[in-house]
Amino acid sequence: MSTAPAPTTTLDDRPVPVRAKLAAVWTSFMFLYAYVDILGFYTPGVVADILDGKVFTFDLSQTFSISALTLMAVPILMVTLSLTLPARASRTANLVVAALYVPVTVFNVAGGFYLYYYGLGVVLELVLLALVVRYAWTWPRTAPSATSPGPRREAVTSRPA
Repeated sequence: MSTAPAPTTTLDDRPVPVRAKLAAVWTSFMFLYAYVDILGFYTPGVVADILDGKVFTFDLSQTFSISALTLMAVPILMVTLSLTLPARASRTANLVVAALYVPVTVFNVAGGFYLYYYGLGVVLELVLLALVVRYAWTWPRTAPSATSPGPRREAVTSRPA
């Protein structure tokens, strides 16, 4: 007769790779960015203005549509780029794009009629951008092995908190 092993009380909690964290944050940012805009259509007068060819103070045109698509495409592409670029390029791209999206995100509150709604959206987006900067800035480094000469490298054991 065999006995079942005793159940464990702790969960397996392996570290998540930086690339996966960055891709997850960009995915969250992209969904939040789109969802704030989509729910904004329920604000009285917004759809009527769109039907009249206006968004905020901008005329609807091909230029506006290309600009809007570009603003959405960048975080969408950052999901893939965070996972596929070489580490140094990924880190740099994440730092640069997150920094560039801070003023873009803050500007979005100017077009909002519901200050608390758009304000909350902007705060949440800024928190996500701060996470991108934190994860990219604290990307773990490698150090040359002290015991072996040459190009072989091993991970540094200390990580920032």
